[in-house]
Amino acid sequence: MSVSRAAEFAKMVFDRTINSNTFGKCLKNIKLVSVGDGNCKAEFTVQDEHLNLGGTLHGGFTSTLIDCISTYAVMTHGNGSPGVSVDLHVTFMKAAFPGDNVFIDARTIRAGKSLAFLEVELKKDDGAIIARGQHTKFIASG
Repeated sequence: MSVSRAAEFAKMVFDRTINSNTFGKCLKNIKLVSVGDGNCKAEFTVQDEHLNLGGTLHGGFTSTLIDCISTYAVMTHGNGSPGVSVDLHVTFMKAAFPGDNVFIDARTIRAGKSLAFLEVELKKDDGAIIARGQHTKFIASG
């Protein structure tokens, strides 16, 4: 699949996901900034729906972002397959609060015949790292 077709396909899947009645609709306030060449950048502003009871960005939502945004990244690398998660590791480094702008940067580090390895960072406006994720996906060979 060509790079531009893969990027368009990833954007189409994202749009379909956020407009569905499935779990993916939790991404409805996420904006894809760029998608292509095995990378995906997104951003959002932390709102009440993203918070835990302590008033900070929920770790489960952070993990969902790492899972999903890295999936859109890997879809633009190789055959366009979103793959299936094999491992997801998240390190939480700093709290984010309502009103904080969060920038998500997902990169395909390596994709072989059956596994893809991705890294993701969530940062605030000031560059402070909120969380880092490592995602391994089984990708179907085409």
